[in-house]
Amino acid sequence: MSKVGKPTVVVDGLRVEYRTFASGKAASDRRALLSRQRGVRIVKALKGVSFVAHEGESIGVIGHNGSGKSTLMRTIAGLQTPARGAVYAASRPALLGVNAALIPDLSGEKNVTLGALALGHTPGEVDGIRDEIVEFSGLDEFIDLPMKTYSSGMQARLRFSIAISRDHQILLVDEALAVGDKEFRKKSEQRIRDLRDQAGTVFLVSHSMGSIRDTCNRVIWIDHGELRMDGSPDEVVGAYERSR
Repeated sequence: MSKVGKPTVVVDGLRVEYRTFASGKAASDRRALLSRQRGVRIVKALKGVSFVAHEGESIGVIGHNGSGKSTLMRTIAGLQTPARGAVYAASRPALLGVNAALIPDLSGEKNVTLGALALGHTPGEVDGIRDEIVEFSGLDEFIDLPMKTYSSGMQARLRFSIAISRDHQILLVDEALAVGDKEFRKKSEQRIRDLRDQAGTVFLVSHSMGSIRDTCNRVIWIDHGELRMDGSPDEVVGAYERSR
């Protein structure tokens, strides 16, 4: 296991709840009030999750669909308000997911420029890394085409390539490695290991136990909103696979 450093993320008794109608559609507080709570139920997405992440760790986050993995990532990133508990982070976490926004009518190259600027690169830095981003994505021959002509896999590859063009102290990767061919996945996994080895902290949400084992030095298992297990990849993934 790689040497780990000081704490970067502290998750303390985290509880997240959603209000939904019987149909499953999210309920705003106002709508729920007007309905006098009829047909409204509380979904407890996270139920008191606690752990500490450190520099130099790449942490796999596993669990079945609906277990609370993505809710956990969104809450760590500051995009979801907890009902109780708190998240403390040493710097602003960067959430990378396959749904990250790009502009469909613009070309891939223009999206690279805008995305890199949004990450905090200067215009001069963007000029220096644009070719590197495009090369990493493997989309050289399509880069002048509008993003709306790309497949979902191509778009996800470009998002990942833009996001990892900058070193992040805390990077949250939600299912972004589930796309692309074997060569792209290998490059992506190596980049995550590089970020970890540069004393960053990486969280990887994935249904691919192979990616988790190859990329992570620690795994947490979320089950029905609770932290069921936290330990080495072989130990936790093995227990998870035996439970399925």
